Amino acid sequence: MTHGDNDVTDGPRRTRSGRVPQWALDEYLERHQAQLRPPALHIGAPNHRLRKRPKAKTVRRRLPLGIATGVGLALITVLYVAPGALDRLLPPAASARADGPPAGVEASDSPLGMPPEGLGSDQYRLQASPDPEQSLIAFDPCRPIHYVVSGQSRLPGGDSVIREAVAEISAATGLRFIDDGETDEKSSDERSPYQPDRYGDRWAPVLIAWSSPEEIPDLTGSVAGLGGGQPHKAVDSPWVFVSGQIDLDTAQLAEVMLRPGGASAVRSVVTHELGHVLGLGHVNDPTQLMYGGANSTISLGDGDRAGLARIGRGPCVPEL
Repeated sequence: MTHGDNDVTDGPRRTRSGRVPQWALDEYLERHQAQLRPPALHIGAPNHRLRKRPKAKTVRRRLPLGIATGVGLALITVLYVAPGALDRLLPPAASARADGPPAGVEASDSPLGMPPEGLGSDQYRLQASPDPEQSLIAFDPCRPIHYVVSGQSRLPGGDSVIREAVAEISAATGLRFIDDGETDEKSSDERSPYQPDRYGDRWAPVLIAWSSPEEIPDLTGSVAGLGGGQPHKAVDSPWVFVSGQIDLDTAQLAEVMLRPGGASAVRSVVTHELGHVLGLGHVNDPTQLMYGGANSTISLGDGDRAGLARIGRGPCVPEL
Protein backbone atom coordinates (compact mmCIF):
# COMPACT_ATOMS: atom_id res chain seq x y z
CA MET A 1 0.00 0.00 0.00
CA THR A 2 1.24 3.49 -0.77
CA HIS A 3 0.20 7.00 0.21
CA GLY A 4 1.76 9.31 -2.36
CA ASP A 5 5.44 9.69 -1.49
CA ASN A 6 4.99 7.91 1.85
CA ASP A 7 5.46 4.32 0.79
CA VAL A 8 4.57 1.58 3.25
CA THR A 9 6.65 -1.57 2.88
CA ASP A 10 7.13 -4.75 4.84
CA GLY A 11 9.12 -4.41 8.02
CA PRO A 12 10.03 -6.56 11.03
CA ARG A 13 7.28 -8.24 12.98
CA ARG A 14 6.07 -6.28 16.00
CA THR A 15 4.18 -6.77 19.22
CA ARG A 16 0.76 -5.15 19.75
CA SER A 17 2.49 -2.18 21.41
CA GLY A 18 4.63 -1.50 18.37
CA ARG A 19 7.88 -2.83 19.84
CA VAL A 20 10.33 -4.76 17.70
CA PRO A 21 11.84 -7.54 19.83
CA GLN A 22 15.49 -8.35 19.15
CA TRP A 23 14.57 -11.70 17.61
CA ALA A 24 12.24 -9.95 15.15
CA LEU A 25 14.89 -7.40 14.21
CA ASP A 26 17.46 -10.16 13.66
CA GLU A 27 14.98 -12.07 11.50
CA TYR A 28 14.14 -9.00 9.42
CA LEU A 29 17.76 -7.93 8.89
CA GLU A 30 18.82 -11.44 7.88
CA ARG A 31 15.93 -11.69 5.43
CA HIS A 32 16.50 -8.30 3.84
CA GLN A 33 20.25 -7.75 4.20
CA ALA A 34 20.85 -8.08 0.48
CA GLN A 35 18.29 -5.38 -0.28
CA LEU A 36 19.37 -2.87 2.39
CA ARG A 37 21.60 -0.01 1.35
CA PRO A 38 24.69 0.80 3.43
CA PRO A 39 23.88 2.80 6.58
CA ALA A 40 26.02 5.71 5.32
CA LEU A 41 23.31 6.51 2.77
CA HIS A 42 20.83 7.33 5.57
CA ILE A 43 17.79 6.33 3.55
CA GLY A 44 14.24 6.58 4.80
CA ALA A 45 12.96 6.78 8.35
CA PRO A 46 11.92 3.28 9.43
CA ASN A 47 9.67 3.05 12.44
CA HIS A 48 11.90 0.72 14.48
CA ARG A 49 10.70 1.35 18.01
CA LEU A 50 12.89 -1.07 19.91
CA ARG A 51 11.02 -1.66 23.14
CA LYS A 52 10.31 -4.65 25.27
CA ARG A 53 7.40 -7.06 25.07
CA PRO A 54 4.35 -5.75 26.91
CA LYS A 55 2.31 -7.29 29.63
CA ALA A 56 -1.34 -7.25 28.68
CA LYS A 57 -3.06 -3.90 29.13
CA THR A 58 -0.17 -2.27 30.95
CA VAL A 59 0.80 1.36 30.60
CA ARG A 60 4.13 2.57 31.96
CA ARG A 61 4.43 6.32 32.06
CA ARG A 62 6.79 8.91 33.41
CA LEU A 63 4.05 11.20 34.62
CA PRO A 64 4.13 15.02 34.49
CA LEU A 65 5.93 16.74 37.34
CA GLY A 66 5.64 20.09 39.05
CA ILE A 67 1.87 20.28 38.73
CA ALA A 68 1.62 22.80 41.56
CA THR A 69 3.54 25.33 39.47
CA GLY A 70 1.93 24.42 36.20
CA VAL A 71 5.09 22.70 34.89
CA GLY A 72 4.95 19.20 33.44
CA LEU A 73 7.54 16.93 31.77
CA ALA A 74 5.50 14.44 29.76
CA LEU A 75 7.98 11.63 29.11
CA ILE A 76 6.33 8.32 28.34
CA THR A 77 6.90 4.73 27.42
CA VAL A 78 3.65 3.02 26.47
CA LEU A 79 3.72 -0.76 26.59
CA TYR A 80 0.05 -1.06 25.77
CA VAL A 81 -2.04 1.87 24.61
CA ALA A 82 -5.31 1.59 26.47
CA PRO A 83 -8.20 3.81 25.30
CA GLY A 84 -7.77 7.29 26.71
CA ALA A 85 -4.37 6.55 28.26
CA LEU A 86 -2.68 9.46 26.55
CA ASP A 87 -5.35 11.86 27.76
CA ARG A 88 -3.75 11.96 31.19
CA LEU A 89 -0.22 13.00 30.29
CA LEU A 90 -0.31 16.74 30.85
CA PRO A 91 -0.94 18.61 34.12
CA PRO A 92 -4.16 20.48 34.87
CA ALA A 93 -4.41 24.09 33.82
CA ALA A 94 -2.76 26.73 35.97
CA SER A 95 -3.61 30.39 36.26
CA ALA A 96 -0.02 31.59 35.80
CA ARG A 97 3.30 30.26 34.55
CA ALA A 98 6.21 29.46 36.84
CA ASP A 99 9.36 31.58 36.99
CA GLY A 100 10.82 32.05 33.53
CA PRO A 101 12.74 34.43 31.30
CA PRO A 102 11.51 37.88 30.31
CA ALA A 103 8.53 37.71 27.99
CA GLY A 104 9.19 37.55 24.25
CA VAL A 105 12.84 36.44 24.24
CA GLU A 106 13.79 35.77 20.57
CA ALA A 107 10.16 36.30 19.49
CA SER A 108 9.54 37.53 15.96
CA ASP A 109 6.50 39.39 14.69
CA SER A 110 5.54 36.48 12.44
CA PRO A 111 6.23 32.73 12.13
CA LEU A 112 9.80 31.88 11.13
CA GLY A 113 8.55 29.30 8.63
CA MET A 114 5.39 27.64 7.38
CA PRO A 115 4.51 23.96 7.03
CA PRO A 116 3.39 22.42 3.74
CA GLU A 117 -0.17 23.09 2.58
CA GLY A 118 -2.84 20.69 1.38
CA LEU A 119 -2.31 17.83 3.83
CA GLY A 120 -5.87 16.69 4.42
CA SER A 121 -5.36 13.48 6.41
CA ASP A 122 -6.92 13.21 9.85
CA GLN A 123 -4.84 10.20 10.86
CA TYR A 124 -2.95 11.93 13.67
CA ARG A 125 -3.52 12.60 17.32
CA LEU A 126 -2.55 15.61 19.41
CA GLN A 127 -1.54 15.11 23.00
CA ALA A 128 -4.27 15.96 25.47
CA SER A 129 -4.42 19.55 26.64
CA PRO A 130 -4.68 20.57 30.32
CA ASP A 131 -7.27 23.10 29.17
CA PRO A 132 -10.37 21.47 27.66
CA GLU A 133 -11.01 24.61 25.62
CA GLN A 134 -7.54 24.47 24.02
CA SER A 135 -7.21 21.48 21.71
CA LEU A 136 -3.70 22.24 20.46
CA ILE A 137 -0.51 22.75 22.45
CA ALA A 138 2.50 23.62 20.29
CA PHE A 139 5.81 25.44 20.32
CA ASP A 140 5.65 29.14 19.44
CA PRO A 141 6.35 29.28 15.67
CA CYS A 142 7.55 32.89 16.00
CA ARG A 143 10.73 31.90 17.84
CA PRO A 144 13.33 29.18 17.25
CA ILE A 145 13.49 25.89 19.12
CA HIS A 146 16.99 25.43 20.51
CA TYR A 147 18.30 21.96 21.27
CA VAL A 148 21.41 20.52 22.93
CA VAL A 149 22.91 17.04 23.11
CA SER A 150 24.43 15.44 26.19
CA GLY A 151 25.99 12.15 27.23
CA GLN A 152 29.55 11.04 27.98
CA SER A 153 29.11 7.82 25.98
CA ARG A 154 27.73 9.38 22.83
CA LEU A 155 26.81 7.21 19.89
CA PRO A 156 29.28 7.34 16.98
CA GLY A 157 27.37 8.84 14.09
CA GLY A 158 24.60 9.92 16.46
CA ASP A 159 25.03 13.64 15.84
CA SER A 160 24.38 13.15 12.13
CA VAL A 161 21.31 11.03 12.85
CA ILE A 162 19.92 13.72 15.17
CA ARG A 163 20.53 16.49 12.62
CA GLU A 164 18.71 14.52 9.93
CA ALA A 165 15.75 13.74 12.21
CA VAL A 166 15.52 17.41 13.23
CA ALA A 167 15.69 18.52 9.59
CA GLU A 168 12.84 16.15 8.67
CA ILE A 169 10.67 17.40 11.52
CA SER A 170 11.52 21.03 10.70
CA ALA A 171 10.46 20.57 7.07
CA ALA A 172 7.18 18.98 8.14
CA THR A 173 6.32 21.71 10.66
CA GLY A 174 7.98 24.87 9.35
CA LEU A 175 9.44 25.31 12.84
CA ARG A 176 13.03 26.55 13.00
CA PHE A 177 15.52 24.54 15.08
CA ILE A 178 18.92 25.75 16.28
CA ASP A 179 21.67 23.31 17.28
CA ASP A 180 23.35 24.72 20.40
CA GLY A 181 25.90 21.90 20.50
CA GLU A 182 26.93 19.92 23.54
CA THR A 183 25.87 20.37 27.14
CA ASP A 184 26.94 18.89 30.46
CA GLU A 185 23.34 18.81 31.68
CA LYS A 186 22.16 15.36 32.71
CA SER A 187 18.73 13.96 32.02
CA SER A 188 16.27 14.24 34.89
CA ASP A 189 12.56 13.82 35.59
CA GLU A 190 12.86 17.00 37.65
CA ARG A 191 14.33 19.04 34.79
CA SER A 192 13.55 22.74 34.90
CA PRO A 193 12.63 24.43 31.59
CA TYR A 194 14.31 27.62 32.85
CA GLN A 195 18.00 27.35 33.79
CA PRO A 196 19.54 30.83 33.52
CA ASP A 197 22.85 29.81 35.13
CA ARG A 198 23.40 27.20 32.42
CA TYR A 199 21.63 28.58 29.35
CA GLY A 200 21.15 32.27 30.00
CA ASP A 201 17.96 34.28 30.34
CA ARG A 202 15.80 32.21 27.97
CA TRP A 203 13.89 28.97 28.04
CA ALA A 204 16.16 25.94 28.31
CA PRO A 205 16.75 24.16 24.99
CA VAL A 206 15.27 20.75 24.23
CA LEU A 207 17.64 18.22 25.77
CA ILE A 208 18.55 15.14 23.72
CA ALA A 209 20.43 12.84 26.07
CA TRP A 210 22.44 9.75 25.17
CA SER A 211 21.80 7.74 28.27
CA SER A 212 21.46 4.24 29.77
CA PRO A 213 19.05 2.20 31.90
CA GLU A 214 21.34 2.88 34.87
CA GLU A 215 20.73 6.62 34.48
CA ILE A 216 17.12 6.38 33.27
CA PRO A 217 15.42 3.28 34.71
CA ASP A 218 12.63 3.43 32.12
CA LEU A 219 15.23 2.61 29.45
CA THR A 220 15.09 -1.07 30.38
CA GLY A 221 14.96 -4.19 28.27
CA SER A 222 14.41 -3.10 24.67
CA VAL A 223 13.19 0.43 25.45
CA ALA A 224 15.32 2.59 23.16
CA GLY A 225 13.83 6.06 23.55
CA LEU A 226 11.59 8.34 25.61
CA GLY A 227 10.38 11.82 24.69
CA GLY A 228 8.05 14.59 25.74
CA GLY A 229 7.50 18.34 25.85
CA GLN A 230 7.33 20.80 28.73
CA PRO A 231 4.26 23.08 28.60
CA HIS A 232 3.90 26.49 30.24
CA LYS A 233 1.42 29.33 30.13
CA ALA A 234 1.30 32.97 31.11
CA VAL A 235 -1.75 34.65 32.56
CA ASP A 236 -4.41 35.04 29.86
CA SER A 237 -2.28 33.18 27.30
CA PRO A 238 -2.62 29.69 25.82
CA TRP A 239 -0.53 26.74 26.89
CA VAL A 240 2.72 26.55 24.88
CA PHE A 241 5.57 24.06 24.80
CA VAL A 242 8.74 25.89 25.85
CA SER A 243 11.21 22.99 26.11
CA GLY A 244 11.39 19.20 26.13
CA GLN A 245 13.54 16.16 26.64
CA ILE A 246 14.50 12.98 24.80
CA ASP A 247 16.38 10.06 26.37
CA LEU A 248 18.11 7.51 24.14
CA ASP A 249 19.66 4.17 25.13
CA THR A 250 23.20 4.56 23.79
CA ALA A 251 24.34 0.93 24.08
CA GLN A 252 21.25 -0.52 22.47
CA LEU A 253 21.21 1.95 19.59
CA ALA A 254 24.97 1.55 19.05
CA GLU A 255 24.37 -2.14 18.37
CA VAL A 256 21.58 -1.32 15.93
CA MET A 257 23.75 1.31 14.21
CA LEU A 258 26.31 -1.33 13.23
CA ARG A 259 23.74 -3.36 11.29
CA PRO A 260 22.81 -2.81 7.63
CA GLY A 261 20.28 0.00 7.55
CA GLY A 262 21.02 0.75 11.21
CA ALA A 263 21.32 4.52 10.83
CA SER A 264 17.79 4.67 9.43
CA ALA A 265 16.50 2.61 12.33
CA VAL A 266 18.16 4.87 14.91
CA ARG A 267 16.99 8.00 13.10
CA SER A 268 13.40 6.72 13.20
CA VAL A 269 13.59 6.42 16.98
CA VAL A 270 14.72 10.05 17.24
CA THR A 271 12.06 11.19 14.77
CA HIS A 272 9.31 9.39 16.67
CA GLU A 273 10.38 10.91 19.99
CA LEU A 274 10.65 14.38 18.45
CA GLY A 275 7.02 13.90 17.41
CA HIS A 276 6.14 13.43 21.07
CA VAL A 277 8.22 16.48 22.09
CA LEU A 278 6.25 18.64 19.65
CA GLY A 279 2.89 17.34 20.83
CA LEU A 280 1.90 14.28 18.79
CA GLY A 281 0.42 11.25 20.51
CA HIS A 282 0.00 7.70 19.30
CA VAL A 283 -2.64 6.88 16.69
CA ASN A 284 -4.58 3.78 15.67
CA ASP A 285 -3.55 3.89 11.99
CA PRO A 286 -0.74 1.37 11.29
CA THR A 287 0.43 3.34 8.24
CA GLN A 288 1.65 6.22 10.45
CA LEU A 289 5.00 6.55 12.20
CA MET A 290 3.19 7.60 15.40
CA TYR A 291 1.11 4.41 15.46
CA GLY A 292 0.89 2.91 18.95
CA GLY A 293 0.62 -0.73 17.87
CA ALA A 294 2.17 -3.28 15.53
CA ASN A 295 2.83 -2.02 12.02
CA SER A 296 5.26 -2.06 9.10
CA THR A 297 5.48 1.67 8.38
CA ILE A 298 9.00 2.87 7.63
CA SER A 299 8.49 6.63 7.07
CA LEU A 300 6.34 9.55 8.14
CA GLY A 301 2.83 8.88 6.90
CA ASP A 302 0.36 11.36 5.51
CA GLY A 303 -1.32 11.59 8.91
CA ASP A 304 1.98 12.22 10.69
CA ARG A 305 2.73 15.03 8.27
CA ALA A 306 -0.76 16.52 8.62
CA GLY A 307 -0.43 16.51 12.40
CA LEU A 308 3.03 18.07 12.30
CA ALA A 309 1.75 20.72 9.87
CA ARG A 310 -1.05 21.60 12.27
CA ILE A 311 1.47 21.87 15.11
CA GLY A 312 3.56 24.19 12.94
CA ARG A 313 0.58 26.56 12.70
CA GLY A 314 0.28 27.01 16.46
CA PRO A 315 -0.18 30.49 17.93
CA CYS A 316 2.60 32.99 18.47
CA VAL A 317 2.73 33.86 22.18
CA PRO A 318 5.08 36.82 22.69
CA GLU A 319 3.82 37.30 26.27
CA LEU A 320 5.52 34.06 27.34
